[in-house]
Amino acid sequence: QVQLVESGGGLVQAGGSLRLSCVASGRTFSSAAMGWFRQAPGNEREFVAAISWSGITTYYADSVKGRFTISRDDAKNTVYLQMNSLKPEDTADYYCAARPVKTAATAAISYSYWGQGTQVTVSS
Repeated sequence: QVQLVESGGGLVQAGGSLRLSCVASGRTFSSAAMGWFRQAPGNEREFVAAISWSGITTYYADSVKGRFTISRDDAKNTVYLQMNSLKPEDTADYYCAARPVKTAATAAISYSYWGQGTQVTVSS
């Protein structure tokens, strides 16, 4: 069992930056692939970024590539999402997810555990 708690969301102006954190409980974190997803009001949940258990392999949605960076610190059981050059269309609730396998994935259905989400609002 893995529990995930996100933090770091907030209100930021367009062009600004935020860093989201997701702290995981459970001894399986170091062997779990992690992902970030987001959901804007009225929209379906969409993939943002994912990272393999080793941190070597990462995936990004085209809409965030070059602006967002996913990373992990296994000593702290934490995965991060550094978000730069934020745009109003990045406004959404951001969710951390974990899957108990080593390979990263981009489909939400591939993830077994989810956090409660943290809200990000980007003003124009």
